[in-house]
This record gives sequence, C-alpha cells and structure tokens, in this order.
Amino acid sequence: MRGTAPAARGLTAGHTLLRPHPRVSLLLHRRSAAVSAALLVLLAAVMLASACLGQTYVSPAEVWHTLRTGSGPYDLIVGELRVPRIVVGALVGAALGLSGALVQSVTRNPLASPDVIGVGHGAAAATVLALSTGMVASPSAMPVISVAGGLAAAALVYVLAWRHGMQPNRFVLTGVGIGVALSAIVQLYLTDSELEAAEQIKLWLTGSLNGRGWEQAGPLAVVLLLCLPALVWAGRALRPLGLDPDTAAALGVRVDRVRLGLTVLGVVLAATATGAAGPIGFVALTSPQLARRLTRTPQLPLLCSALTGAFVLVAADLAARTLLPPLEIPVGALTSLVGGPYLLWLLGRRTATR
Repeated sequence: MRGTAPAARGLTAGHTLLRPHPRVSLLLHRRSAAVSAALLVLLAAVMLASACLGQTYVSPAEVWHTLRTGSGPYDLIVGELRVPRIVVGALVGAALGLSGALVQSVTRNPLASPDVIGVGHGAAAATVLALSTGMVASPSAMPVISVAGGLAAAALVYVLAWRHGMQPNRFVLTGVGIGVALSAIVQLYLTDSELEAAEQIKLWLTGSLNGRGWEQAGPLAVVLLLCLPALVWAGRALRPLGLDPDTAAALGVRVDRVRLGLTVLGVVLAATATGAAGPIGFVALTSPQLARRLTRTPQLPLLCSALTGAFVLVAADLAARTLLPPLEIPVGALTSLVGGPYLLWLLGRRTATR
C-alpha cells in the first residue's frame, strides 16, 4: 500500500480533490481554475471598456448609474445600444468557443472548426434561399432559418461521411466539399440578385454585432442554459475520447455514439451563434487552442474555451467600433483578418512537427 501512494499522488499532480458531499467528488485542475478566474476578470474589464468607449465617451460611474437605475442622459447609448450588443457578443463568443472545442476534440484536428463541417455555409445558404423566395425581407429577421440551415448542412456532412463508423478525416474533407458547394450557391445568388438585396446578404455574411440586442441575446442565452447538462457530460466524455479509439472502446466507451453526441452539441451551439450574429470566422478555430495553451491540459478545456471566445469577440467588436471612427468595421472581417495569419502559423507549426 505504501508503494502505491506516490503513484496516486502523481495521478492527481496539479489537481485538487473537492468533496462537497460524501457521495460527490470533483477533481479540480488548479491551473485551469486560475486561468478561468483570470479570463473572467479580463472579460469583465473588456465589457466595461466596450460600454465606456465609442464616439461618445461614458465614464464607468455613469455606466454603472445607467445600468442600476435604467435612466439618465446616457440611457440610449449605454442601456439600449452598447450593453445589449456587448451581451450578444459575449454569448456568441462563448458559444463559438465551446463549439470549436467540441468539433476539434471529435476530429482530433486543431485546424477544424464548425465552419469546416458546413455550419456557417449551411446557415448562409438557408438565408439566401429564404430571401430569394420572399420568406423574409431581411437576414437579421431570420435566425431560426439560419439555425435550421446550419443543422441541416452538418447533418448532411455526417451522413455522407459515415462509412461503418465516423472517421474524423473523412468527416472534415466531406465538410469542406459541402461547404464549397453551398458557398457556390450563395455566390450565384449574389451575382443575380438586385443591389440592395446583395448588400444586405453580404453584410450578414461578414458577421456583425451592429444592431444586435436583447432579441438575439435572449434565445442564445436560453440555448446555452439548456445545453449546460450536456456540456457537463461532454466535459467527462472528452477525457477517454482523447485516447485512440481502440483504447477508448476497451474502456467501455461507445466511441461513435459519443462522437455523434459531441458533434450534435457543437453544431447546435455554432448554428445558434450564427443565427444571432451571422457567420463570424476564426473565433471557434482559435479560442480552444489559445485556452489549451493557457491551461496546459491534455484535452481542450470547455470552460476556458468559452471564456476565451467571449473575450476575443467582445475585444474584437470594441476594436471594430473604435479603430476607424465614424466607420464601423464588421467584427467578422476583423476576426478573419487576425485569424488568417494565425491559421498560417498553425499550419506551419504542424508541418514542422511532422
């Protein structure tokens, strides 16, 4: 027994065992907890800065007074324009960060993201179809159709990639092919549509938080709350899934079912975020990898990925609003501008390690 004590201590190195109840025990990764706390503080700071900064500067005291009382000279700027937009940005970023972590864990590929499996392209194609048939007059009025399009595209990719089981590489390549086909449909619509309709869809395709408010934040918050039990399950399921499929199966894990469940959860989060703000690129790609480098965990950390995604998107939206006043850059364009070099760096790093 004495000889096994050092090994037991080694298994929990860097962890703390919490027992809130005699029948409940939790293994807490101390570095992940510290990083999560730091990211929460940074997120609060950037949200406050976003509420204060803009063409009209509002002091933090005035922001707090407006939020507390719901009245004052800055109620329109802070209470109706900036704060709802900030909340939508944080929720969309968290959903994309979680979705990216789930998809990358399933595919075991840091270059994968919800866009790779067709979620963004499916939402865009559904938006174009609804506009061309006259179902709606504006892309911002159709988040439900966007979500349905993203889910349908991901389901199609999954069905086509299935060959006696789900192979991650085939899944990614099938998603790329479906995405190219759906992108061609969108481009065809932009070529043949009238100028005003084309401008509307182009703005939505870029991804923007401009004009977003409580109408988009409410459904997204509800989806995230409803997904919490599934996310708790996902956090446990990711540990054995990090092993090779044969080892995970030997431990009693139904690999294909777990992959399907994680994929569905990731697609739902990504599709809902896309319906709220349009397809915003590279947040789902970069956030999980940044979170993993901060926490140094074997698996992609879900909570830190969500907080990283929220921080990245709120900070990007703040920069998009304030870099070139009075011009406002769509936040999707800014994240793509920054994410492109990151993707090239990641590709070079993977090539160098082979």
